Amino acid sequence: MRQVLLIPDETGGFTVEVPSLPGCFSQGDTHEEALTNIQEAIALHIESMIAHGEEVPNDVPAPIEVRIA
Repeated sequence: MRQVLLIPDETGGFTVEVPSLPGCFSQGDTHEEALTNIQEAIALHIESMIAHGEEVPNDVPAPIEVRIA
């Protein structure tokens, strides 16, 4: 799986971003739901890139990791 940023939302839930795939993001009400949703978003994002003849970038480490307990 690609490296993702899991960002807690002030109103509850989580936003998830994929640094190596600009524009690929998702969300979920729980940590687990957010991670499940981003897996689907990654697959669809890459599928769309391939269908449009775009080069799929390699995964790169995220510059920072945000974790709030």
